[in-house]
Amino acid sequence: MDQNMYDRGRQIRTQVLGEAYVAANAGSPDEFNKPLQDLVTEYAWGAVWGREGLELKTRSMLNLAMIAVLNRPHELRTHLRGALNNGVTRDEIREVFLQVAVYAGMPAAVDSFRIARDLFAELDA
Repeated sequence: MDQNMYDRGRQIRTQVLGEAYVAANAGSPDEFNKPLQDLVTEYAWGAVWGREGLELKTRSMLNLAMIAVLNRPHELRTHLRGALNNGVTRDEIREVFLQVAVYAGMPAAVDSFRIARDLFAELDA
């Protein structure tokens, strides 16, 4: 493991998803999921999210589109929160999901809008 890359990944993951989320998911891994949590932190968050080529906001918007298309509602909800933390507006989220509708299908967009509306209602309460 590249400790510097891991530490960078942990910092970015915490910045995007929040301390509580990281503590719950990566903070106390068990013997079974520790290798996955280490991989996600080092490579996804450190090696990719840590690159200088795109701003975190742009990376979040890309993630929303890809996760919507992959039909991963739990991850979509998580990354919706991260996108808001990275400055993506609700209007921009809507536009991302409209783009998904045209290029990846209506069902993916309908589910994504539903998940986003539920999260927004929760945040507004």
